[in-house]
Amino acid sequence: MNNDEYYMKMALEIAASAKGKTNPNPIVGAVIVKDGVIAGTGIHRKAGEPHAEVHAFKMAGDYAKGATLFVTLEPCSHYGKTPPCANLVKDSGIKRVVVAMEDPNPEVAGRGIALLRNAGIEVEVGILEKEARRLNERFIHNMTTGRPFVLSKYAMTLDGKLATHTGHSKWITGEQSRHSVHLLRNEVDAILVGIGTVLADNPSLTTRLPEGGGKNPIRIILDSELRVPLEANVVQVEEAKTIIVTHEDASLEKISSLSEMGIEIMMVPRTDAGLDLEIMMDELYKKGITDILLEGGSEVNASFLRAGLINKYFIYVAPKLLGGRNSLTPFTGDDVDTMDEALDVSISHVDTFGEDIRITAYPKSK
Repeated sequence: MNNDEYYMKMALEIAASAKGKTNPNPIVGAVIVKDGVIAGTGIHRKAGEPHAEVHAFKMAGDYAKGATLFVTLEPCSHYGKTPPCANLVKDSGIKRVVVAMEDPNPEVAGRGIALLRNAGIEVEVGILEKEARRLNERFIHNMTTGRPFVLSKYAMTLDGKLATHTGHSKWITGEQSRHSVHLLRNEVDAILVGIGTVLADNPSLTTRLPEGGGKNPIRIILDSELRVPLEANVVQVEEAKTIIVTHEDASLEKISSLSEMGIEIMMVPRTDAGLDLEIMMDELYKKGITDILLEGGSEVNASFLRAGLINKYFIYVAPKLLGGRNSLTPFTGDDVDTMDEALDVSISHVDTFGEDIRITAYPKSK
């Protein structure tokens, strides 16, 4: 690893600590180095607050003159809630800037880099770009599709079972795995399940961390017939907002009752496959939801899989064998005839939580 990679790796590690806290903004880390000494570091902590470069320059002070800035994302060149960072860098006396990746935001998209080069600053782009793109996968997806990034999370036994034939699934995995799920919830804007999960488990879908605190994501319930009981936890538990997605012909009386309880109703058209998930995703993004943790049952999982809307998988596997002809599997839906019709995924890495393992995977590009 050369010096540029070493300091960029440091900037990426700094940035990663803000995961889930900057939405809808990207995750960014910055490091200022002069004569082999780290003069300043910075992180973008939260949307609306100063960007990573601002914190790094504040720490470095006059030591920034003649130094090198390592930043995980191209300095912004437009006015948002904060002034453009590219101007700050240009006027700082920095001699060289090393950027991991260009900003996919159409309002930036290389303009910040061009501004710095036109000012006579040496700029190098692409150091640890793959790692930087992985860190900001949610933001890149948002900018390029205008939709939320969907993470599919499910737990299964070694023989691929999600629940018994009765729907009972507590608990497949151990306590450490369940804690890691709450850490995932703490990072996302929303959790999505189907009405089947609500009726079977009556979950609260909130974030519960032993150390306390945590962010409760918005709860999204797919319920085409508005079967959700008024006494369900997703209706009664007020720690988080709930959006129920249904179709345009749903019961006006039930809509009125739920609305009076503070539940937001989103109506989307029906398709032959069920609720129109494409339109739903567009509307959820307009509401500011940038990523969704999909915790649905096999029907909802299959609907998202069929629609090609899953961007990342977290697959928990417990050392148990369930068996049974009618035990539930993570994905249902229409049968296929040959293995050629299987959807390929690429395994990124495998982690261990107690006796369980978690596979992180991505759908392969077609």
